[in-house]
Amino acid sequence: MAASPSVVPVALTAPGVPILSASGDFSNLREIKKQLLLIAGLTRERGLLHSSKWSAELAFSLPALPLVELQPPPPMTEEDAQDMDAYTLAKAYFDVKEYDRAAHFLHGCNSKKAYFLYMYSRYLSGEKKKDDETVDSLGPLEKGQVKNEALRELRVELSKKHQARELDGFGLYLYGVVLRKLDLVKEAIDVFVEATHVLPLHWGAWLELCNLITDKEMLKFLSLPDTWMKEFFLAHIYTELQLIEEALQKYQNLIDVGFSKSSYIVSQIAVAYHNIRDIDKALSIFNELRKQDPYRIENMDTFSNLLYVRSMKSELSYLAHNLCEIDKYRVETCCVIGNYYSLRSQHEKAALYFQRALKLNPRYLGAWTLMGHEYMEMKNTSAAIQAYRHAIEVNKRDYRAWYGLGQTYEILKMPFYCLYYYRRAHQLRPNDSRMLVALGECYEKLNQLVEAKKCYWRAYAVGDVEKMALVKLAK
Repeated sequence: MAASPSVVPVALTAPGVPILSASGDFSNLREIKKQLLLIAGLTRERGLLHSSKWSAELAFSLPALPLVELQPPPPMTEEDAQDMDAYTLAKAYFDVKEYDRAAHFLHGCNSKKAYFLYMYSRYLSGEKKKDDETVDSLGPLEKGQVKNEALRELRVELSKKHQARELDGFGLYLYGVVLRKLDLVKEAIDVFVEATHVLPLHWGAWLELCNLITDKEMLKFLSLPDTWMKEFFLAHIYTELQLIEEALQKYQNLIDVGFSKSSYIVSQIAVAYHNIRDIDKALSIFNELRKQDPYRIENMDTFSNLLYVRSMKSELSYLAHNLCEIDKYRVETCCVIGNYYSLRSQHEKAALYFQRALKLNPRYLGAWTLMGHEYMEMKNTSAAIQAYRHAIEVNKRDYRAWYGLGQTYEILKMPFYCLYYYRRAHQLRPNDSRMLVALGECYEKLNQLVEAKKCYWRAYAVGDVEKMALVKLAK
């Protein structure tokens, strides 16, 4: 390779927004650290708190920079200076969640940063009203009827700007979110891909893409920018798509190039092991992670699932009490407490906590699936079916929800339905023997014995978890 600089310097094109081009390799970790600190600042200024947190956590895992290498903030433009007062006031209102008030004072601002905050405030205001209405009026199972009223107007305004090529990376990201909320998935994907090209360092745009890609084929057809951020994205999406071998390989590479201290990567590896049911490995990684970062709440619901599967009552009880002390009203905490009650066979109480989790975040996948399981335990099949369907609405890749639906229809003695759902689960987890055994049982009920034998044999071949396949095959 020619001796080109490994990272393109920060260039200013659009007024006031540095185009942060991140190169494809990890040879210069200092540059990467600078970029992460810069983007953490830019996302924080725009109220994109989760992206800011992600970048800051990743930057923290890299060695500190000496004073001379720290970057000054990006220079201000004339427009920025004019909007400074309005922006400062509005950002203060935004931070205390007075979104309408923030938008009111930003109306008519021209600088990119102020315009983004103006649009984002309007979007969040609509979301907040929608959530309030949802909590007030409906039970957790009928949440689909309330819409964010602001979305249509925002889409019209943003699409005009988009056609005039006036949106920066953050504007594109918001436009994509609005399109996704309006269920315009194809358009949203295109806009998010464009956003990753314009501003590859913004994790939020990558994450939104992750949620919209349903299979490996879709991934192949995306033309993504060749940057080091793409590695994090690919590792994340492989985990989501259950391509665990590839995901673990990517994360191992990231650890080898210097991100070994990153709690994000460690937790993702634990989640990956959880997904391939390597329970002991996952548990040991989670225990390590809790020593490093004892107040962490993210992914703790996954940890509690593992403790639940192993029936570790005292550990699960400790985790539930511990998280309750840190933050009672976090979705993850509610799920952990739900799992705790479920393990103690108090299913009504468990369902109550999963409902509470869904009031806090109706798009929270794990809670829908777990609530379905609870309703199954309480023999309330219609509620279980509704909960599983919601889980699939939120994420079509959730094999547990498809499998749950299969089980529900099995109880209702409807083997044809059953077969459809188990097939879907099997497509998502081709090497999971539980799905194969379930499929085999279905075929057996439908008297398709050749198919049933194939399934049982295959289940035995991939390594039977529940040790049932050979017995059934012998029958």
